[in-house]
Amino acid sequence: MDSKKALDIANEKNLDLVLVAPTGNPPVCKIMNYGKYKFEQAKKEKEAKKKQKAFELKEIRVTPNTEEHDFNFKVKNARKFLEDGAKVKITVRFRGRELNYVKQGETILNKFIEDLSDIAIPEKKPFLEGKNMFIILSNK
Repeated sequence: MDSKKALDIANEKNLDLVLVAPTGNPPVCKIMNYGKYKFEQAKKEKEAKKKQKAFELKEIRVTPNTEEHDFNFKVKNARKFLEDGAKVKITVRFRGRELNYVKQGETILNKFIEDLSDIAIPEKKPFLEGKNMFIILSNK
């Protein structure tokens, strides 16, 4: 159909003439309500975003000389976070001269891995970055 004739038909029906495939031979057009089409596309996009699950990262901070009770409490919190579907970042913070006891910090992180091994796996080995040593645990 001639493009002028298609435009006249679209104007008669108070609709828009939309170019669907400009590279085709001949180019393909469609008569539609473009505003309504854009609204429905935005609605579909919004619905798809709602269904998307972005992962959550929870952080638990400890020191190299954390006591047993505090450690168990933090393990319990980490377990709860993991069961809720979040990843857990466990950070050992070294202050002042505590930086001399990096081995103690690594021991604490390994103990976390061991205690949570039934529901979590470490993404990387514990490593030191500045004055912090951390590890990220995710669900199995």
